[in-house]
Amino acid sequence: MVEISYQFAGGCAEKCSVIIMCTLFAGMGNLLKVLTREIENYPHFFLDFENAQPTEMERDVWNQVNSVLQDSESILLGLQAYKGAGQEIRDAIQNPNDFMQQERAWNSVCPLVIKLKKFYSFSLRLEEALQSLLECLTCPPFTPTQHLEREQALAKQFAEILHFTLRFDELKMRIPAIQNDFSYYRRTISRNRINNMNSEVNNEMANRMSLFYAEATPMLKTLSNATTNFVTENKTLPLENTTDCLSTMASVCKVMLETPEYSSRFSSEDTLLFCMRVMVGVIILYDHVHPNGAFNKSSKIDMKGCIKVLKDQPADNVEGLLNALKFTTKHLNDESTPKNIRTMLQ
Repeated sequence: MVEISYQFAGGCAEKCSVIIMCTLFAGMGNLLKVLTREIENYPHFFLDFENAQPTEMERDVWNQVNSVLQDSESILLGLQAYKGAGQEIRDAIQNPNDFMQQERAWNSVCPLVIKLKKFYSFSLRLEEALQSLLECLTCPPFTPTQHLEREQALAKQFAEILHFTLRFDELKMRIPAIQNDFSYYRRTISRNRINNMNSEVNNEMANRMSLFYAEATPMLKTLSNATTNFVTENKTLPLENTTDCLSTMASVCKVMLETPEYSSRFSSEDTLLFCMRVMVGVIILYDHVHPNGAFNKSSKIDMKGCIKVLKDQPADNVEGLLNALKFTTKHLNDESTPKNIRTMLQ
């Protein structure tokens, strides 16, 4: 028996025992294989977020998801251009008996609520797309690493969903008018103050939208729920298939960000930020789905390394991402979270 102590990528020191039972050359071959293999926690390969194209095997699902993603930029532009009806609402509240002011506020709010309904409806389409991708990227007999290497176009779409989600939520958090406008709309339709209202958002829809917009990060909450539901509904699929898919994606993003050999292959600096958002997105999903979360010592995600990668970037680029880890994860404040991890996120 030959015992070898060696260091894996990511700083995970391990020992392995290699029993050489064949010829010297076969033994050397096995030894080389052990010394060079990557453990599942820290896979090393390049995920082509810029140019991956679907194979025939991926095309049906890719087309289905692409029909959703092609609307994502217009959703973000619509949110970015969102101007609230704050002044009109204030005037209406201050002049409750002035019908003209009430009508003016109502006419200002209605188009905005239709926009908000469009954003909410998009979240439902995104949820469905995510579950289709999870189904493909977790199914036996392949490991998550094999799936991500073989189906790079689907992995890229998964990444694009996460990228969109974090961008949407970052924008939404800066627009308090959304909550104010929608609250006024709900109060008005419940009191039916304006006669003969033609409301495109009925009470039932308004209730669902209210729960959505009450979240600080509504799109991320939608994806977390979608991932949790995927695990719950697919009882024959081991939980590890899903959590390993997420941890592998996080590890691949971390390695690509911290390894010049990989990051230099990106043709645009925007891809670095894309990669960071994706890494944070999968960490949050993992933290919601795995019983012990992402911060536990048993986690397959190198949280210390991931946070360090973010902190090595310009502060303006990562402040929102670090806040997402602080405020939208589930297990950060668990007793099992190492103190040094919590300190890094303070």
